[in-house]
Amino acid sequence: MHNDLVRRFFRLLNRFFMVPVFRLGLGPMMVNPFSGYIMLLKTIGHKTGKVRYAPVNYAILDGNVYCLAGWGQIAHWYRNLRAQPAVEVLLPGGALAGLAEEVIDPDESLRALRQVLKNGGFAGFFLGCNPFTAADEVLREKSGGVPVVRIRPAGIGSGAADPGGWLWAFALAGFVWWMARQPARVSASERRRARP
Repeated sequence: MHNDLVRRFFRLLNRFFMVPVFRLGLGPMMVNPFSGYIMLLKTIGHKTGKVRYAPVNYAILDGNVYCLAGWGQIAHWYRNLRAQPAVEVLLPGGALAGLAEEVIDPDESLRALRQVLKNGGFAGFFLGCNPFTAADEVLREKSGGVPVVRIRPAGIGSGAADPGGWLWAFALAGFVWWMARQPARVSASERRRARP
């Protein structure tokens, strides 16, 4: 019951907020170490053949993009890429096409899992452990059954809005500077009362 409500909440949040924000090109404004680094995964529906979008946390490691099927093998986007591994991803720093595959090697899977969870901001703690400090055995146990997906692009580089970039700090500093420069708003009645 609880998982169904959480899943429905995220489905609505993703469909009506996250996907439109990324498709409008505002993705870089949504990513930071607190909310997590998110990409938009574009798949082809395994039943309908229609284009489908799914926002997911990600990590860039060794020239590949990694993500997790947090709901396991029942995640629609995971079933889509299993049927059609040619996918596109919209990263905050740009778009690329690639081939998706589940990571089989346990060491590579653990390394990617940990980094995606670290990049996931608050969502990185949903497994019930701290991805920054958890021992490998704990992380393996807590993540049992969560598929790790590798997307092999033709080539990729990290942009300013990707993990490790500084765009989020620049945007925050700009917003604070702008707010500090705003004059105090005084209503007309307050101005009349202030006159001698």
